[in-house]
Amino acid sequence: MSSLIKFQKEQLFVTLKGLAMGVADIVPGVSGGTIAFITGIYDQLIASISSVNKDFVKLLLQFKIKQALGHINFQFLFPLMCGIFAALILGSRVMHYLLHNHPEQTWSMFFGLIAASIIFIGKQINGITNPRNILTIVAGSVIGYILVSLIPVHSENSYLNLFGAGAVAICAMILPGISGSFILLILGKYAYVTGALKQPFIENHLNVIMVFSLGCLVGILTFSKILNWLLQNFHNLMMCFLTGFMIGSMKKIWPWKEVLESKVIRGKTYVLQEANILPTNFDQGFWVAAGLMIVGFILVLLLERVSKK
Repeated sequence: MSSLIKFQKEQLFVTLKGLAMGVADIVPGVSGGTIAFITGIYDQLIASISSVNKDFVKLLLQFKIKQALGHINFQFLFPLMCGIFAALILGSRVMHYLLHNHPEQTWSMFFGLIAASIIFIGKQINGITNPRNILTIVAGSVIGYILVSLIPVHSENSYLNLFGAGAVAICAMILPGISGSFILLILGKYAYVTGALKQPFIENHLNVIMVFSLGCLVGILTFSKILNWLLQNFHNLMMCFLTGFMIGSMKKIWPWKEVLESKVIRGKTYVLQEANILPTNFDQGFWVAAGLMIVGFILVLLLERVSKK
């Protein structure tokens, strides 16, 4: 009986972590991979996704369903995916409201969360003062900074480009520090893909969705295997690189910004280029934002203490 309660408790915690990942994926510039890092399931997530291979397909074709599900760690993936999809469905409107009506306060909360998570992940690096580790952190920071600073490009909406966009965007979703929606915006495919998703049965939209989804599937299965191999063979260096990547991507989630260029897509305004600025108006909104930044920072520290217990 106690083992059953323990199992149900573990499933509940995994579902809650999935909810947190889903909420992060809703926010442009914040990745579910970051939350996976904070909650300590990143390695397990990458290993579980990468286990979808020829052995899994072989077991399915032999109708060995139980063995196939065990092969991909279904007891972990299923509650996690349930949490992610539930957050995407239930939380999208809430996050949309917060980002449009209270942007500084919302970004401040995420800034505090990710700032503390960088410290949390950095503590797991062995020999962080080693010159090689420092160089890797710097390299990750530079790459992360450049990626979140890219100006969106425009390309032909061919099936090949859609397939490629799906493969790249889904990879970003499992990397900490950068979101798949932001990558789609950079590649100039955000409006086209979201338009097809909103009206899937118009013209060739179903074909667009299928090609994009196939790109996502191929991308995540391929990239997860590469990432899993790197984590298994160069775990410490990868932790250094990903820590740096998160540091560089902090530019994207700084709460106080000035819009330099924007574009209206189907009645909604999307920021294409912006600059970070220092707060100039120290009103009530500023102090609420500052308080939420501290709250976010403390939440990660509490989460770390709970996870140790």
